[in-house]
Amino acid sequence: MAGRVEGKVALITGAARGQGRSHALRLAQEGADIIAVDLCADVATAPYDGATEADLAETVKQVEDLDRRVLSRVADVRDLRALETVVADGLSEFGHLDVVVANAGIGAFAPAWEITEDSWQEMIDINLTGVWKTTRAAIPAMIEQGTGGSIILTSSIAGLVAFGNLAHYTAAKHGVTGLMRTLAVELAPHRIRCNSVHPTTVDTDMVNNEPIYSLFLGGQRGATRADAEAGFTALNAIPIPWVDPIDISNAVLHLASEEARYVTGTTHVVDAGALAPFKIPHA
Repeated sequence: MAGRVEGKVALITGAARGQGRSHALRLAQEGADIIAVDLCADVATAPYDGATEADLAETVKQVEDLDRRVLSRVADVRDLRALETVVADGLSEFGHLDVVVANAGIGAFAPAWEITEDSWQEMIDINLTGVWKTTRAAIPAMIEQGTGGSIILTSSIAGLVAFGNLAHYTAAKHGVTGLMRTLAVELAPHRIRCNSVHPTTVDTDMVNNEPIYSLFLGGQRGATRADAEAGFTALNAIPIPWVDPIDISNAVLHLASEEARYVTGTTHVVDAGALAPFKIPHA
């Protein structure tokens, strides 16, 4: 039985670990070949370590273990020329490009009036402009090949509602939602669909790190994952602190597949009920 994305080629940014790696593996499991892109370096204003080239190599190994082909490149989504080179390399290797998952992003927390200029700019440059640059690099080739396709942008529930201590992140993710809606309109004549995914907190390095944990303890140093679980759980209606990357990957797979062939311009929410306006308090 053919996989749900059999024969497709998918470009995924932020593919070295976390959601990006999970998306690469899930699409590969269903028959896609993968173009895996990651910065593989720390980001100055992010309060946690970035992915490494060893992480990206591990993604490559796991895709190859699924008997799928994979091309990996170290590239910064803030660098349009680098992304255009990645797309050209991918087309040279595979001959076509069918799916784009613009997943790369960072997280950081502070009240709006305490966010530094560098932190604001880096957040917008990676989480919003980097998403646009990813699509800007890929779309011309997708239009030219004339076979349609699917573009999936990673937004957040913070791309639909506001969150305190996340002004720059919320602004960027709202921007991603608007970009998705515009691309869906512009690309529909080319049978290229564009949708966004909106997770609640996801169990990845962006969420699971000591500076983030400390937010739930009033800035107390030495906070642990266990300390943060109650705070994260309170965000969701279903009593869990976070979803797993595979939960988002399954949504990405659906949107990439022909099952969603007429689905475009949608905000695909995977939030454990976090956006419900009223929630029953957890015991």
